[in-house]
Amino acid sequence: MSGTFLGMPSFPRAAEAAVADPVLRANLRHATHTIRDKRARAVAELDDWAQLREAGRRIKDRTLRHLDTYLVRLEEAVTAAGGTVHWAEDADEANRIVTGLVRATGEREVVKVKSMATQETGLNEALEAAGIDAYETDLAELIVQLGEDRPSHILVPAIHRNRAEIRDVFRARMAAWGRPAPDDLTDEPADLAEAARLHLREKFLRAKVGISGANFMVAETGTLVVVESEGNGRMCLTLPETLISVVGIEKVVPTWRDLEVFLQTLPRSSTAERMNPYTSMWTGTTDADGPRAFHLVLLDNGRTAALADEVGRQALRCIRCSACLNVCPVYERAGGHAYGSVYPGPIGAILTPQLRGTASEIDASLPYASTLCGACYEVCPVAIDIPEVLVHLRGEVAGRGGRRHRAERAAVRAATWLLDHPAALAAGERLASAARGVVPARPPGAGAWTGGRDLPELPERPFRDWWRRNRG
Repeated sequence: MSGTFLGMPSFPRAAEAAVADPVLRANLRHATHTIRDKRARAVAELDDWAQLREAGRRIKDRTLRHLDTYLVRLEEAVTAAGGTVHWAEDADEANRIVTGLVRATGEREVVKVKSMATQETGLNEALEAAGIDAYETDLAELIVQLGEDRPSHILVPAIHRNRAEIRDVFRARMAAWGRPAPDDLTDEPADLAEAARLHLREKFLRAKVGISGANFMVAETGTLVVVESEGNGRMCLTLPETLISVVGIEKVVPTWRDLEVFLQTLPRSSTAERMNPYTSMWTGTTDADGPRAFHLVLLDNGRTAALADEVGRQALRCIRCSACLNVCPVYERAGGHAYGSVYPGPIGAILTPQLRGTASEIDASLPYASTLCGACYEVCPVAIDIPEVLVHLRGEVAGRGGRRHRAERAAVRAATWLLDHPAALAAGERLASAARGVVPARPPGAGAWTGGRDLPELPERPFRDWWRRNRG
């Protein structure tokens, strides 16, 4: 993955700062509760939701088992339909490919559909370094871009902002990016949406190059699919002369029949809608209709490595609905920025360490950013067992070592020996009880534990001695 967010503190330290912000917590609590309640009602309308969930899981697992076959089939279909396929091993290669394609058109600006993959690679920054302006057209992404901010949610990147903050961002920053906000702009949603619409309209009509991701790619026909709610995607996908789509290799599905399952589960799990207002599909190029040139950049960037992990690979089932974020008690209190990645919340805690590795402090801490309550697994429309993967990744982090984990392993080895020797254990228990009056409530080196909980009080005598006296 891109190093865009690397260098941040570990999750516990970043979260500590986030939970101290009452405005942020209020914004997150209101938004996540609203979305998850609406989603629950939308899902309850389907009697066969459990069967659809299981079908989605099986389709994804079957696709991942034969990913090489379906990707080759996809490339053949896209090429036959008039498109060009590029393969990118990592973020840098993907950015070089896209930058080269834009330069070849002679253009110096592009319009973008909301895309997690291009956020992952840091494409906007790469284009800026090459002298190319990239304009985000999704409303929430526009708010983030104008505010020189970072996305904090998969579906609603500006979820950490309230209406008054968005109004202030529009007033202060829109003029520097194009059409300014009206002088009398209020924080009413309709007024904010109209200001964004007017600001973006000139960019849609002027841009010759569009950049997108895709929610799904159908190997059977080479068709790409984008679902969205605002119409900006439809504008970016149809008006420019050149369309470049950067898509993770895991987004492929074998057939149109498979796609049918996800077009039922994704809208309900993400926006709580029966179907998305705009579902755009395109297959290569067509004379006199849509872009004249289409390029598909297939992005690996750590996905092949994740695929090799029999437990962790289930994270690649993810269809980016964000349902897990909206039910997670940790995300609700810490927000998305604390995760140090474009993929926040429970799915980010298992996906990011697999894509980026766990060498950095922030990535090594992500598998621990969870209470393991299991709410994320219950709402996942493709049944990713996130708690299972979290525990699996914790084992990998601990096994790799480090000062704290070496001490932990030493303590576990000592405890193992002690439990294997009952006489030594009994002597240790009696010694602890005898010293109960001098044992400190906060032992040195245990601050991470005692800072949020009390140590159990030592008994006057060990249980085994009590049992021998009273039941022996």
